[in-house]
Amino acid sequence: MPLSPAQVAQAVALVDQGLTQREIATILNVPRSSMQYALKRYRETGSYSRRPGSGGFRCTSVRDDRFILLAVLRNRYLTAVEIRHRLQVTRGVNVSERTVRRRMEEVNLKVHRPARGPSSFLRQHRVARLQFAREHVNWSHEQWAKVLFTDECRFALRTPDDRERVWRRRGERFLSITTTKTVSFNGGSIMVWGGISSDARTELVIVNNRLTAARYIEEVLQEHVFPYSDFKGENHFLLMHDNTRPHVAHCVEEYLHEVGIRKLQWPARSPDLNPIEHIWNMLKRKIKSNSNPPETLDQLRSAAMAAWDSVKQLDIRNIIQSMPERMKALIRARGGNTRY
Repeated sequence: MPLSPAQVAQAVALVDQGLTQREIATILNVPRSSMQYALKRYRETGSYSRRPGSGGFRCTSVRDDRFILLAVLRNRYLTAVEIRHRLQVTRGVNVSERTVRRRMEEVNLKVHRPARGPSSFLRQHRVARLQFAREHVNWSHEQWAKVLFTDECRFALRTPDDRERVWRRRGERFLSITTTKTVSFNGGSIMVWGGISSDARTELVIVNNRLTAARYIEEVLQEHVFPYSDFKGENHFLLMHDNTRPHVAHCVEEYLHEVGIRKLQWPARSPDLNPIEHIWNMLKRKIKSNSNPPETLDQLRSAAMAAWDSVKQLDIRNIIQSMPERMKALIRARGGNTRY
């Protein structure tokens, strides 16, 4: 453990005061051997600094390091091999992939699994999301409590979540006991619809076939949303649903106008703003953690219904109370993706 010049100077001063090397090492909280080596170097050279190291020279210059850094900042998905090749072609410098990784570590750039966000995220989506956040950033918890957050979700029997890990030795990568078995179409799936608010939730609806606008009115709005509006009262209820085609069809808009259901205008490409997405994740974890995970679609339907009923209303309320923070995070991101 090398001592800094300031520590060496302090050790020399303590030696002049008559302290032993053991006492000095205890005061400076350094190994005794390191302190002894620093004092010996001081007596030989009269300097508090270390001698120049005998290690090899850096194989990249400052300009080479800047080239590597700018290449990564312009395209975060470049691999070390690709950066090495660009450096060789552009600047005529041949280095190893490990050298490229070390240069990235020096500027605190490390490889991570990328976060997921909606596809086709265009400028108009950012503008609409930012405008929505500015309009609702001052909403109180009582105002957000009036909103019924709804959405559809698909549950599959075999859903890879990239969280599974396996213990193995070198050379055991492709053994049958360390290989995850894939299933066509994830073994089948079901589509569900649900709605949550701070005070209550709707029943979970199993969507057996493709959800059209007509089926959305008959099976969802008439059977679940309209009764919920009567329960909450006309002035204490806002419907939130996203901009998928069945939701924005003309017949759906006409039905909502006829029955007097007010709709919260929702920006496109905004799953990070909908708190029900967290409920879907909770349900999927509950289903996967069952001691007897479902093996058929019928069992999956039953498991989804049971998981939906087991969610505590307090957990739902706590998630919805994060809406003001979501609006602030969206403003800070200038309409871009947020951590939610």
